[in-house]
Amino acid sequence: MKVRVYKPAKNAMQSGQAATKHWVMEFEPGAKKVPDQLMGWIGSTDTRGQVRMYFETLEEAQAFAAKHKLIADIEMPKPRKLQLKAYADNFAFKRVV
Repeated sequence: MKVRVYKPAKNAMQSGQAATKHWVMEFEPGAKKVPDQLMGWIGSTDTRGQVRMYFETLEEAQAFAAKHKLIADIEMPKPRKLQLKAYADNFAFKRVV
């Protein structure tokens, strides 16, 4: 069984990075999602799609996957590109419009 291990990205709407500190393990979808005939809600028979596990380090996630004989697909986080700017640069004479 395959699992995906990744570090979530920062939410673009929030300035905090609290949700980006842990590694997340999710199972690959085992069944397709189908709409309910009566209500139109989306459902599936695969309950593992609802499971999300959090780990402090990548090594803990890899050890858990190895212990339970899971094939881990690891996605390494991309480094952030910071563009440091000063507020005064908005009003500089050399600013290109």
